Amino acid sequence: MNIFHAIILGIVEGITEFLPISSTGHMILTSKVLGIQETDFLKTFEIVIQLGAILAVVALYFKRLITSMDTIKKVIVAFIPTAIIGLIFHDLVKAYLLGSTLVVSISLIVGGIIIIWFEKTNQKKQLSQAQTAVGGEVGKSLNIDISYMQSIKIGFYQSIAMIPGVSRSAATIIGGQISGLSRIAIVEFSFLLAIPTMFAASFLDLYKGVGHIGSNEVMLLVVGFVTAFIVAFIAIKSFINYIQKHSFIGFAVYRIIVGVLFLILLAFSVL
Repeated sequence: MNIFHAIILGIVEGITEFLPISSTGHMILTSKVLGIQETDFLKTFEIVIQLGAILAVVALYFKRLITSMDTIKKVIVAFIPTAIIGLIFHDLVKAYLLGSTLVVSISLIVGGIIIIWFEKTNQKKQLSQAQTAVGGEVGKSLNIDISYMQSIKIGFYQSIAMIPGVSRSAATIIGGQISGLSRIAIVEFSFLLAIPTMFAASFLDLYKGVGHIGSNEVMLLVVGFVTAFIVAFIAIKSFINYIQKHSFIGFAVYRIIVGVLFLILLAFSVL
């Protein structure tokens, strides 16, 4: 792995972190296409640079967030189920699922089908809610209408995204809508929930994997981290504007196409 690879993966992470298409899945697939050797460091890299993208949320929402204690409490409540499940299954997921093109491909396809079904059954309602929402200005309001019980449910939905290719964003957004939240509300809450989730995941992985991180690897982490932050900072605003006018069906179709393509490549032993 080199600097060029770190920049490319950082760009992929920054673009995909908040889209319902799985940033982890895309980094795994991109690594395969670039021919990057699968190592413990690569797995750590793919986890840690997500924190760079998440810090873009902190930068955009900081002023509103520090004055919204009620929202902070609900984010913490939602994080608890994820933290418990993450601690239990972290090593298993990293050893057997993270890095698997087959797992990512199947998850992308299944997730895409679920998104299409969900959007088709809720499309008019969700678009109506989005178009009458906050006007698309990121961080304009953090008065997110969500209960503590809904927060807990979203935490469990987010845990499903430990499976590479599922997408943390897709799991929380669909889970939130099933729990009765408007799409614009759950999208913003999903952004905020990513903050403690990825801080915890990154520090846990760095703590357990410090032995395989040398000075060169630190440089690669910094490059990927900064790249992901810059790209994500731009992508968040674009995503908020997009969801006010469009459904997620386009993302779902994209997921299915990418998943099928990589299954074909696997079948012909190209990867």
